[in-house]
Amino acid sequence: MKGHSLSTVLLAHLSNADGSELYKVFMSLQSGVKTLAHLLSRAGMDNLLGVYEGASSASADRDEAKRLDIISNDIIKQAFSASGCISAIASEEEDNVEHIDNGMAASSNGQASCEAVFDPLDGSRNIDAGIPTGTIFGIYCSSDGSLDASSRPCLQKGKHLVAAGYALYSSATILVLSWGQGVHGFTLDRGSGEFVLTHPAMRIPARGQIYSVNDARYFDWPEGLRKYIDDIRQGKGQNPKQYSARYVCSLVADFHRTLLYGGVAMNPRSHLRLVYEANPLSYIAEQAGGMGSDGRRRILDIQPEKLHQRLPLFLGSPEDIAELESYGDVQQIGEKKYTV
Repeated sequence: MKGHSLSTVLLAHLSNADGSELYKVFMSLQSGVKTLAHLLSRAGMDNLLGVYEGASSASADRDEAKRLDIISNDIIKQAFSASGCISAIASEEEDNVEHIDNGMAASSNGQASCEAVFDPLDGSRNIDAGIPTGTIFGIYCSSDGSLDASSRPCLQKGKHLVAAGYALYSSATILVLSWGQGVHGFTLDRGSGEFVLTHPAMRIPARGQIYSVNDARYFDWPEGLRKYIDDIRQGKGQNPKQYSARYVCSLVADFHRTLLYGGVAMNPRSHLRLVYEANPLSYIAEQAGGMGSDGRRRILDIQPEKLHQRLPLFLGSPEDIAELESYGDVQQIGEKKYTV
């Protein structure tokens, strides 16, 4: 179905009763992504860059907000709400879960059906320099009321996701989605205003030749991680080829490249968020034949204890992630702060 519109592809795969709510969520979300892509393309002209003066200061849970962080949060939150199928949403930009009572977010038996978690604008720290940014999201749904929305909303294990995806805002706007049937990439046709299928059934190579990490922190890394990077750079690892470094410092951009070309994208510090970033991207990675790990265990098996829980994250080709884990000590655990 390459070249077909997003709505056509979704109707072919999500036309049954179980898929109808996801269809509504995806179609509503893609409208928000289009709106955000347009705003990002005009941010410099419309005075949308810089720090949001009305936001609270950075904390242990949340980073300092940019103007576009606040705007994008409102856009994506509204898109999820407008679908009529979301009962609770959690955003990286907000401290708590927001419950939605729109009279529509219920399954046929009256139980709340879907919850959404999202990072509205990943990579916004560098947005003033025109660096690629993205939106990351995950969806939990239940048609039988099995989601315990009353006690722990949006704190499900990643293995219970029913869909996830991300939007990449770069030279093109690309929307990558999975609803449990592989991974599919859609590119925004600015002429028609439609997302069209350009990357059907995406599969990450079993092994790559690229690693993505901020290796300015090399001397703070544990011995296992330093040894792994030393080996693959010199062609002394399981792959006899020497690896190249590619690092954008935008998680969506680094992951998207890894999904296409293979290798590993990582942050060994407890910096990235389990709920909003690690779980959705690990779901995408696994649906494409890859892996998501904290360096010791499968990301999707970890039970979130709080909304803004952070952890090390390693995403990529299955053979590369397995080799990385075999070095043992690869997590940079500690509270060391870096000033940028």
